[in-house]
Amino acid sequence: MATEGTLQSVSLALDWTANTNHVGFYVAQALGYYKEEGISVEFLSPHVSNYEVTPASQVSARQATFGLAPSETVISYHLPPARSKLVAVAAVLQDDLSAIATLKQSGLCRPRDLDGKVYASYAARFEGRIVQKLIQADGGAGNFEEATPDKLGIWNTLLQNKADATWIFRAWEGVQAKRKGIELNEFILEEYGIPYCYSPVVIAHPDTLEEKPDVVRGFLRASAKGFAYSTANIESSAKILLAQAPEHLDDLDMVMESLEFLSKTFLANPSGEWGTMASGKWSKFLDWLSANKMLTTRIQSRNPNPGVSVSLRDLLTSDGSSEEQIRVNANDLFSNNFL
Repeated sequence: MATEGTLQSVSLALDWTANTNHVGFYVAQALGYYKEEGISVEFLSPHVSNYEVTPASQVSARQATFGLAPSETVISYHLPPARSKLVAVAAVLQDDLSAIATLKQSGLCRPRDLDGKVYASYAARFEGRIVQKLIQADGGAGNFEEATPDKLGIWNTLLQNKADATWIFRAWEGVQAKRKGIELNEFILEEYGIPYCYSPVVIAHPDTLEEKPDVVRGFLRASAKGFAYSTANIESSAKILLAQAPEHLDDLDMVMESLEFLSKTFLANPSGEWGTMASGKWSKFLDWLSANKMLTTRIQSRNPNPGVSVSLRDLLTSDGSSEEQIRVNANDLFSNNFL
């Protein structure tokens, strides 16, 4: 085992405050798996900046070695403007566990009911248009208001009836709601013909992959061990997660129930391997984005800059036909070579 003085320092920018998606990383830290690989890992939580700084921007600026983000973030970094072409090096989950959710008491029982309603958005590049296509796939017009509250408070806007719908993670907010007796309607994208890709993925800067391949492999190897342990040892892993992140987590039963949900099939492929990605899954999502004219030069912004970016409303009202369409190769977006 490496000594403290010989450890290579790396950092992981989290996509959210600590939750069960991160359990394998925290377990690997607590059980010394990273140290065995000769690395020391610092976790960077988005609450420090109130999510003003995204994991992808930290990785792009080399302020974080690794980050967690949805696959569409990786795709976005391969579109204009010119930026570091970030690469996904592992999938945390094998299947999409997200959904667009409404409160059952709202009476908004299907996607087309969201016409004219308020959707609480993270303002991701494709988010509003994906929700629009979801509504249209159910026979709606796709006209809705895209509100942009503070990212870390978006879930609460739904609970407080300040928004009619938002994007949730079924194994976290979905479990939280169930435990509190809050009934949700969950609209799963795949059920409406939207082949959503991996979320979240571990992302890295291409220069990091070239300059420190052994560090990348060591980090992913230790992380895979952490997730394998988590799947086999739910209660002890949940306790580790709570002990590592007490400022964000205090409900052991909630964490265990979420981890039970994840451990069934979602943390590994049928062969028991964590992190691997399929080219076909990336290609299918890219083809869908391209067919719906979303791979364009248009850049969304909460605070649009004329001539540089456009408002979310502008994106929703444009069919993309007048914009330059960009071709993206799926194999440029991800790599299994470091697993």
